[in-house]
Amino acid sequence: MLLLRNIAFYIAFYTGSLLLSFGAAGASYVRPQWVRPLCDWWSAWHHWCCVNLLGLRIVETGARPDRPVLYAIKHESFFEAIAMAHTFDYPAGVAKQELFDIPGWGRAGKAYGLIPVARDQGARALRAMLKQARAATEAGRPIVIFPEGTRVPHGTRPPLQSGFAALYKLFGLPVVPVAIDSGPIYHRRLKPRGTITWKFGEVIEPGLPRAEIEARVRDAINALNASDEPSQTPERA
Repeated sequence: MLLLRNIAFYIAFYTGSLLLSFGAAGASYVRPQWVRPLCDWWSAWHHWCCVNLLGLRIVETGARPDRPVLYAIKHESFFEAIAMAHTFDYPAGVAKQELFDIPGWGRAGKAYGLIPVARDQGARALRAMLKQARAATEAGRPIVIFPEGTRVPHGTRPPLQSGFAALYKLFGLPVVPVAIDSGPIYHRRLKPRGTITWKFGEVIEPGLPRAEIEARVRDAINALNASDEPSQTPERA
């Protein structure tokens, strides 16, 4: 059953991804207003495939504020990147530049309003990222960032990248740290059944020194790695 569920998932999700990503890319030329719903449908399709084909439970704990915030999310697998548009309301996600080179997906991502950052281009890339993030917040969109900068194995606590503190300081937005434990399940070729939890932390107000905000966010996004949390164990087929 494990193999059959995964075969069904990969066929269904990637076929849908191909159609929706190229549809969104094409819409960006002729019907820009269609880009957002097509991207939202792609993320929603992924959620449906995870729940109905892989047999995953996806749960949330904690509360979300009803004001503009900067979401800082743990990054353990592609799950949370794909789930972003389904989980948040029209988020402006910060993504590495290489992803925008993917045919179809890259153009759709730019049209949706994702924020590219080229980490190897230094201050110039950071300034461009901050300019686009400001435009997004002025439009009332939440900003979503993976402050560790890349996917990390479950249970590890790498330092946060400098871009996170820069965004926090520039925009003066409250931060909501988000822990997620997708790694043990989703970061596998054969994805077992189990539960993936989004844990929304307490709001952290703007204006804190860099060292303090980084320490508080780092602790909060690793909350599901803490020893007092139930261990995240995939279920057998």
